[in-house]
Amino acid sequence: MSTPAAITLLAWDRLLGAGARALRIARAELRRAGLPPLEWYDILAALERRGASRPRDLQRVVGIEQYNLSRLLTRMEAAGLVDMTHCPEDGRGQIVALTEAGAAQRAAMWPAYAGAIHGAIETRLGPDERIQLAGMLDKVAPTPAQ
Repeated sequence: MSTPAAITLLAWDRLLGAGARALRIARAELRRAGLPPLEWYDILAALERRGASRPRDLQRVVGIEQYNLSRLLTRMEAAGLVDMTHCPEDGRGQIVALTEAGAAQRAAMWPAYAGAIHGAIETRLGPDERIQLAGMLDKVAPTPAQ
């Protein structure tokens, strides 16, 4: 096993730090606005983009561990934001679908989330820098297959 170069470790630390700060900012904005947690937004947005999905497929897209995703989906179903039904192909599986209330909640959360994104990135980086950042991040953390 080789030891990463010092600059690689610095890049790693900065990547983790930037991600953690971005999430703190987004969570704080949603909390300040009295809105549900960021993870709910991610799930609602994934369902809006993908349509009804199995939890295991949502897990790959949103990157939430299975046990946390199950807990979140149970709470979101109780809040009327998603519907959970049995999967017709697999009696043990479930299908998660976005409700109208879930779509409305996602839309209501977007302004606070967008403000966090704007403050964390757009106010600090110019357009060319944002393009470079997106390209570099795609190389080290490619988007999961949809």
